[in-house]
Amino acid sequence: MIDNIWIAIMEGDSLLEKTYNHIAFKVSEKDIDKYFDRIKKLGVEIKEPRPRAEGEAYSIYFYDYDNHLFELHTGTLDERLERYKK
Repeated sequence: MIDNIWIAIMEGDSLLEKTYNHIAFKVSEKDIDKYFDRIKKLGVEIKEPRPRAEGEAYSIYFYDYDNHLFELHTGTLDERLERYKK
């Protein structure tokens, strides 16, 4: 559990390939380093940050043990889309 967020884990086959399809969660900017440290301790693959539009918030992308990609993002969807318009 991360704060008040929980994820149900279901048994099944792992994904055969890693893709950019992912699930994103908004987190506060003040907590992003804490989340990074916790994810790093899990020993999962953390992707290099992608190039950002000027002023865009920060993200951490990581794969779980079954190749699902997750993103923790410090901004909102509206903020991200507004940056892409520029």
